[in-house]
Amino acid sequence: MLHQLSGAPGGAWGDRITHHGARVFLVLALAALVSVFFPPVRGTDVAPYQEGRVAQEDVIAAIPFNIPKTPAELEAERRTVMDAVPPTFDLLPESADTMSARLMRFFDQIDSAAESGDSSRLEAVLRGGRIVATPSQIVFLIDGEARLDLRTAAALAMQIVHDGVVDASRIADLTATRVTIREPQEEERSVLVEDLATSRVFLDEATRLLPSETTPEQAGLFSMMLIGHMQYSLSLNVIATEGDRSAAAGSISPTKGEVLENQAIVRQADPIGPEALERLAAYEAALRTQGMRQAEQLGWGALIGSGIVNAMMLSLFGLLLFFNRPEVYANYRWLVLIAVLVATYFGAAVAIDRSGLATEWLPIAFVALPVAVLWDSRMSLFLVLVLVAITGTLTPFSDYGSVLALMAAGAAAAMSVRAVRRRSETWVSIAIIAAAGGVMLAAHGLATAADFGGVARGTVALAGNATVSALLAMGFLFVFELFTGITTDQTLLEWADPTRPLLRRLSLEAPGTYAHTINVANLSEAAAAEVGANGLLSRVGVYYHDVGKMLKPHYFVENQPAGRNPHDKLKPETSAAIVREHVTEGVRLAKEEKVPDIVLDFILEHHGTQRIGFFYEKACEEAGGEVDAERFSYPGPKPQSKETAIAMLADSCESATRAMQEPTPERMRDLINNIVDGKIADGQLDESPLTLGEIARVKEQFVKILAGVMHRRIEYPSTKHLTDAEGENGESPKDGTAEEGADQAPGSGASAPHASA
Repeated sequence: MLHQLSGAPGGAWGDRITHHGARVFLVLALAALVSVFFPPVRGTDVAPYQEGRVAQEDVIAAIPFNIPKTPAELEAERRTVMDAVPPTFDLLPESADTMSARLMRFFDQIDSAAESGDSSRLEAVLRGGRIVATPSQIVFLIDGEARLDLRTAAALAMQIVHDGVVDASRIADLTATRVTIREPQEEERSVLVEDLATSRVFLDEATRLLPSETTPEQAGLFSMMLIGHMQYSLSLNVIATEGDRSAAAGSISPTKGEVLENQAIVRQADPIGPEALERLAAYEAALRTQGMRQAEQLGWGALIGSGIVNAMMLSLFGLLLFFNRPEVYANYRWLVLIAVLVATYFGAAVAIDRSGLATEWLPIAFVALPVAVLWDSRMSLFLVLVLVAITGTLTPFSDYGSVLALMAAGAAAAMSVRAVRRRSETWVSIAIIAAAGGVMLAAHGLATAADFGGVARGTVALAGNATVSALLAMGFLFVFELFTGITTDQTLLEWADPTRPLLRRLSLEAPGTYAHTINVANLSEAAAAEVGANGLLSRVGVYYHDVGKMLKPHYFVENQPAGRNPHDKLKPETSAAIVREHVTEGVRLAKEEKVPDIVLDFILEHHGTQRIGFFYEKACEEAGGEVDAERFSYPGPKPQSKETAIAMLADSCESATRAMQEPTPERMRDLINNIVDGKIADGQLDESPLTLGEIARVKEQFVKILAGVMHRRIEYPSTKHLTDAEGENGESPKDGTAEEGADQAPGSGASAPHASA
C-alpha cells in the first residue's frame, strides 16, 4: 500500500546491532508468548477427533475418570425427580371448628329472620352470605323443621372437613401420584391424589346427609351455604415441599458413567460418535485436572524446543521483510503493530481454547486484513501462512480440516482487499472470506466423509468469525493509520471528495487552475496505472498540487482574463517569488486541513527544483549579467516516487499542449518528448524510481490521452469568427516556447502566454 521509505541505519556496528537486535527481540518475544500460551504436552495427550470420523489409533485411559452429564441432561433428570416428589400438605383440624362456628352463626341469623316472618329480611341475610335464593327456597327456609335439618347436616359435614378437604386448584397441576399429609402430633401418611377430598367431594358427601325427601333445589341452597363458609383443612406446605424437591434434585449424580484405568476409550478404526466424543472430552478434562497436560511436567527442554520452533517460523516472515520489504523492516513502529496483531491473534486463541469454541473462530482475518490494507496482499498472505503453520502445531487446533479452512479464510482475507476500495464494501470482503473457508471445509468434509452437521457448524462459525474480524479490523484501521503514519486507499478516496474544503475553494476561487488540475489528474492516474504505480494516489495527489494558487489566482495564466497579465507591472524577482510561493503556501494550506503527508509530497515535488526560467532570464537581462539562481528556483525536493515524478511530467505536458493551435498527434508527441527530455536533462527525475522504459510508456500514455482530448473540433459557420485560432493574450504562441512555458508559472507578454505550471 502507501508509505514513505525508511532506510536501514548504517554507521557503527553498535547501531546496527541495536537496530537488528530490536527486531530479533520482537520475534523471540512472540515465540515465547506462544509457547507460554500453549505449552507442549507429554504423551498423555488426547488427539482431537470430530464426529463422523474414524479413530486413527487406540486411546487407552491412563487414569480412571467419570463421564459427566451435560448440563441439559442433568437439568432434565433433576426436573423429572422433582416433579415426582409428593407435595406435603398440613392437616389443620381447627379449620373444621372455624367453619362450624361461622355456619352456626349464619343459621342463627336465618332463624331470627325466618321467625320474624319478614321475607325481605331473610333475603338480606342470605345476600350477606353471598346467596341469591329463589322464592321457593325462601319458603323452604321459613319452615323451622327444614332449617333444623340443614343445621344438623352441616354439623355432621364438619367431620369430613376435620378429616381433610383440599382446594382442587392445589392438586390440579400435580405430576406426582401421591401426596404426603402431616397431622399434628401424628406420623406423616401418604395418600393417593385421587383419594383426597376436594371441595366437590365434600359437597357431594354433605348433601347426602340431608333427609331423603330434600329436593335438588333445596340441596343446591345447602351447597351454596357450605361454599360461602368453606375452610380447607389441607394446606400445601411450600417450604417442606420445596425442601423435598431440592433434596431429590441433589441426589442425582452429575456423572453418567465411569472409565477405569487402562480401559479402552476408543479403538482404532472405530467410528467417532457422540458417546465417544463425550468420553474423550471427559478424559481430556480429567488429565487437565490432575496436571498431566501442563507444560511444567515436561521440563524446560520441551518448552525451549517449542519456543525455538515458533521463533524459526516467525523468522521466515522476518526474513521476507528484510530481503523483500526493507522499508517495512526498517520502520520499527510498523513492526510493533504487526507484532501486536500477531499477539492479539494468539491471545484470542487462548480464549477460544478455554471456552471450548471451534478452531474456525480463530480471528485470522483480523490480522490479514490490516496488513493487506496498510502494506500489500503478498506480505499479508505470507504472514497468514506462517501463523496457520504455527497454529497447526498447537494441540487444541491441530485438526487438519480446520487448519485448511483457516488457511483458506486467511488467504482470502489477504487477497480480498483488491476488491474493496471503500469501507462500505467491507461486506464484500466478509463474503469472500466466509465463502473461501466454507468451500474448503466442505471439500475436506467430502474427502473424509465427515458428518454434514459438523461441516455446517464449522461453516457458520467461519462466517461469524469473518464478520466479527473484518468489522473489528476496519473499525481499528483508522487507529492503525495514526500509529503507522500510513495512508490507505480508503483514506485517499475520502480526500478525493470534491466537497472537501480545499478542493471546493480551489474550484470557486481559481476555476482555471481547478480545470487544469482535473486534466492533470486524469493524465497522472492513467500513466501511473500503465507503469504499475498507484493510480489513486496519483489522482488524489494532483488534486492538491496547485492549491496554493487560490491565494493569488490572477497571477497564473489559466485564471487570467484575455489580455491582462499583472506580471507585466512587476519586477522579475517579485513575479518569481509569487510563482514560487504557490508551493510553500500550498503546503501551509494543506497542513492546516491535515492533508496526509503523502499527498503533501505532490505539492512540494511537482516542480522539483526547476528554475523559473522566463523571469530568471528577464532578471538577467535587466541586471546585465547573472543573478542569484536560487531566488528563481522552486524549493523542491525533486520527485522521490513514481507518482510525484509522473505528476511533474503530466503537469508540464498538459499546460504546454493546451497552448497548441494545431494539436495533431505528431506535433503533440514531439512536444511531449521535448518536455520530458528537458526534465531528464535538468536532472529532475534523477531521484525518482522511474526507469527509461517506464518513462517511454508514460509518454505514450500522455500522447494517447491528450490527442483524444485536444483533437480539433468541427467549426460551425455561425461561430467560426469566435473560434479562430488565437493565443490566450490575443497572440499565437510559438511552439518553440512550449517547453519553456510549461516549466514556468505564468509568462509575461507574448513570450510565454500559455504557461500555467
